[in-house]
Amino acid sequence: MDQEDRIALFLDYENLAIGARDHLGGLRFELRPVADALAERGRVVVRRAYADWSYFDEDRRMLTRSHVELIDMPQRMGASRKNAADIKMVVDALELAFERPYISTFVLCTGDSDFTPLVHKLRELNKRVIGVGVEQTTSAMLPPACDEFLYYDRLEGVEVPPARSRRSRSTPPPPPAAEVPPRPVTPAPAPAAPEPVPQEPSLAPSFSSSREAEPEPAADAPARDMDSLAALVAQTVAGLQRSSGGAVTSSTLKRTLLRKDPTFNEADWGFRAFGELLRHLAGTNVVELSERAAKGDPEVTLPEHGDREAAFGLLRTVVADLAGRDGPVALSGLKNQLRKVAPDFTEKRLGYRSFLQFCKAAATAGAVDLTWNPDADDYLLTTAGAA
Repeated sequence: MDQEDRIALFLDYENLAIGARDHLGGLRFELRPVADALAERGRVVVRRAYADWSYFDEDRRMLTRSHVELIDMPQRMGASRKNAADIKMVVDALELAFERPYISTFVLCTGDSDFTPLVHKLRELNKRVIGVGVEQTTSAMLPPACDEFLYYDRLEGVEVPPARSRRSRSTPPPPPAAEVPPRPVTPAPAPAAPEPVPQEPSLAPSFSSSREAEPEPAADAPARDMDSLAALVAQTVAGLQRSSGGAVTSSTLKRTLLRKDPTFNEADWGFRAFGELLRHLAGTNVVELSERAAKGDPEVTLPEHGDREAAFGLLRTVVADLAGRDGPVALSGLKNQLRKVAPDFTEKRLGYRSFLQFCKAAATAGAVDLTWNPDADDYLLTTAGAA
């Protein structure tokens, strides 16, 4: 654990939430995909989000459940105080850089180019800087300044509605109007007033909201079955290989799984130890184990052959069949066609975060040809070498 990166997470929340809503088809920003990506890179020891929280009431609950410290920067008398939130975020980041030398990585969740000088200063202080932003609202200046930049819309777990994304660009005016109502409604004293009243079941928001927060993670938790477990392990190994570029040991994998889900326990799937779980997954060709590292802490990798090549072959067969009847095959709906042939197919078990990523890997391997067609507003697939 002493060798793990300690991460400080700073969220320019207004930039993220409005960017996701306006440019990702009305998508609501969720912290979980960002948290999962950072879990593959180290321990997040500081979480702070900056905004006028009277505009983001539901988001505030979501962030509180994720143990994010909310820094409130209210906009008084209609004047924009966006710069005040930005300056506060910069001051806090620099303060941590000097006062917490054990923090090695700073994650700035924003697409605003105003933070570029902060990125340069943190790197001067020998800190690693990771940026996170919505692709269409991220300034071209910011990503090159960072050590690593993650586009939120490409993170695993972010499902952008394809049909609505184009409409949202042509109709941005309605959203701002939707944000204004919270300001008149914001007299927070109204909900707060009943708090002292002994009517806990109906009106005490502090207790009711905390009780509501408990069931939600359980509802979102993955089913306890081997397919979900295999997908979770394969995705995590793939993420660690991408982010670290080095060997992934079983101990590193276990710590990362616990960062993604602190309730993770191999016993829930009937295994007595994590090593026994890995040996089972190795037997089903989900991962491969080798004793190159310390004894008892094997290196975990994804199979280079076997299931992946079989899946590429399945994709090629289905595309060839469909293309022979109807011409080039659209990516939309293709996954359902694969499942008609192989009902248990899932790209996540192979370590791919999305079906598009799997198809791109198949195209790179030469199994199919994949091209973007602006007229169809979709990717089209043909068998490799087909006209």
